[in-house]
Amino acid sequence: MTIMVPPIKCQGIKTKLVEWIESNVAAYNGIWYEPFMGSGVVGFNIQPKKAVFSDTNPHIIRFYNDIKEKYITSDNIKDFLRDESIKLLENGDDYYKEVRKRFNISPNSFDFIFLNRCCFNGIMRFNSKGEFNVPFCKKNNRLSKSYITKISNQIKNVSKLLELYDYQFIHQSFAETISMANQHDLIYCDPPYIDRYSDYFNDWTQNDEENLFVLLSHTPAKFILSTWHHNKYRENIYIEKFWRKFRVEIKEHFYHVGAKESNRNSVIEALVCNY
Repeated sequence: MTIMVPPIKCQGIKTKLVEWIESNVAAYNGIWYEPFMGSGVVGFNIQPKKAVFSDTNPHIIRFYNDIKEKYITSDNIKDFLRDESIKLLENGDDYYKEVRKRFNISPNSFDFIFLNRCCFNGIMRFNSKGEFNVPFCKKNNRLSKSYITKISNQIKNVSKLLELYDYQFIHQSFAETISMANQHDLIYCDPPYIDRYSDYFNDWTQNDEENLFVLLSHTPAKFILSTWHHNKYRENIYIEKFWRKFRVEIKEHFYHVGAKESNRNSVIEALVCNY
């Protein structure tokens, strides 16, 4: 299977787990729901005919709606990034901070993709004011010609999907999205991993985990939940507390987020299904 990599990078992206997740997707004849869209990598590769993608991060939803409305295209993003690459090459960190400042004052999808692809290690993080606060990757030549072409092609691939299928992108809570599903639908949940990743838009607490458990326990739809099971240091206590009542599949996986190789340890992924 050739994996379609989306234009947005974020921590915890499921690029290398798509095939495993797809192998656990049950037959359904309704709508595919993703209450935690993130990069969109799972839904974009499984390619349901009709889907609702939602996220509490408004920048992600704006970005994909801008592609849908053809405000963002593979051609104009290429032109934009070529112009930005010259400024970045000349001024590096200073110019990155300039773009970050203007984005935080007036957010738009062009600056969003620039920051997302030029920040440190592809981390998407926002402070309590909702401001993007990730530092520069320290590579003035980050926007090379080949890298810009790669991003442009990724946007082109998404554009083709949106011409073929009926996809909605909605800025709302996971609870609102889950409540939309009925018995004919399938919900794929990839929430921020509790005790592992958090930021202003993706802060995740025990109450959130419990609310998600209650909602999924009562949904008439089929669901798949991605979460972590354990690593060499500790176990995810919420597997035993909440999710063990459902079917749980596990698989070892490595996440490459962190400056040092020693920080890139394996984690045992879990898929929780109600079928």
